[in-house]
Amino acid sequence: MSQPSFDLSGKVAVVTGASRGIGAAIAACYARAGARVAVTARSHESLQEINQAIEAEGGQVLPLAAHSGDRDAVSQAINEIEKAFGGIDILVNNAATNPHFGPVLEADEALWDKILDVNLKGYARWIRASVPGMRRSGGGKIINVASILGLAPGEGMGLYAISKAAVLMLTKTLATELAGDDIQVNALAPGFIKTRFSAALWADETRSAALQARIPQGRVGEAEELTGMALYLASPASSFTTGSVFVVDGGHCAGSLNIGG
Repeated sequence: MSQPSFDLSGKVAVVTGASRGIGAAIAACYARAGARVAVTARSHESLQEINQAIEAEGGQVLPLAAHSGDRDAVSQAINEIEKAFGGIDILVNNAATNPHFGPVLEADEALWDKILDVNLKGYARWIRASVPGMRRSGGGKIINVASILGLAPGEGMGLYAISKAAVLMLTKTLATELAGDDIQVNALAPGFIKTRFSAALWADETRSAALQARIPQGRVGEAEELTGMALYLASPASSFTTGSVFVVDGGHCAGSLNIGG
């Protein structure tokens, strides 16, 4: 039997929300595995650091400004990527927003619209724009970055959690609809990861200590600790894996109820 391949040589990957944190870590990982990587964020300036990091290691990278909430910007970015690299094989939906912290019913409708437009419809926009090229090339990989909050609610994070739960169903639905095109669609559900996006949680010592106490590994994760799973889902090794949710959370979701003495 042959060894499973995690080599991405000759592949083109698109990573949204790649200016820092999880997106930047995944983009760098894919470049090291041999892929040509297009990285996107709201502003071109914010992509300078990841662009320079990938180029310094000899990788090929294309930085593009494209807001996931703008359908025309997404379509234009995909056209530029296909023109520069000849196609798209891998899409990582990572861009997200969370402007609301508090009870769900206290969020006005504008906040609902913003969160769902970026976190859910934004993912659908990138997928819709990428799938035609994947079909032309005979297949592809789509990885939707969700959250363990899509599996269970978190205090003050209800609206964000709702958007991520919807991402999980988007993943499963598209996995069935695109299976015949040899396009695998999976979700990565990170737990408590130390990024700027989650700073409101880990920067508060009391809140951070309480959260870490619920994690069996007893610590916060690093963005780089998600890249192994992200590489598997983008590689030929996952050719029979689709419609699944992969939790990377230090055992948080599996933690015990701590009943007893």
